Amino acid sequence: MTLGKFITFEGIDGAGKSTHIAFVADLLKERGKSVVMTREPGGTPLGEKLRELLLHEKMHLETEALLMFAARREHLAQVIEPALARGDWVISDRFTDASFAYQGGGRKLDFDKLEALEKWVHPKLQPDLTLLFDVPLDVARARLDATRALDKFEQEKADFFAATRDAYLRRAAQYSQRFRVIDSTMPMEAVRDVVRGIVCDL
Repeated sequence: MTLGKFITFEGIDGAGKSTHIAFVADLLKERGKSVVMTREPGGTPLGEKLRELLLHEKMHLETEALLMFAARREHLAQVIEPALARGDWVISDRFTDASFAYQGGGRKLDFDKLEALEKWVHPKLQPDLTLLFDVPLDVARARLDATRALDKFEQEKADFFAATRDAYLRRAAQYSQRFRVIDSTMPMEAVRDVVRGIVCDL
């Protein structure tokens, strides 16, 4: 059986990435693909419990990173790896690149520590395609829904998001073979046209 493909969606909070996940899933289903949609942190019962802690509880930056990767290991074992082995296409709202952006860029955690965790948790698996939705900070902040309570990451100050965005863009340059950076300030239909072209070429 042919292995499935692994597509990840990345971007700072307010970049608009989540808006396009269902669109890509529908696009793939129209092409006859079996699709699994998931998210990080989360994706499993244990992961969802860890998500609540990670998004709402204050903790040491290393504790935060370790919990992220603990949730990720469970996610890989229970959802991602079995789905890919079945030949399914997996679409994940965030993956390890988010740890390098948020914990590495935003929190200033040593990138060597994150690389060690990455090699331990998934030494061989990398996404086949990573869509990075990029927007200026002011646009991202304006998009965050003011009618709901913001989680602890969404409440961070502008310098945190500037560092997070910069880390994302540096990672995209480092792994340019799988990253596609999308200008998410464009109208939604224009963004979808770009996304459609990228995904259909995979």
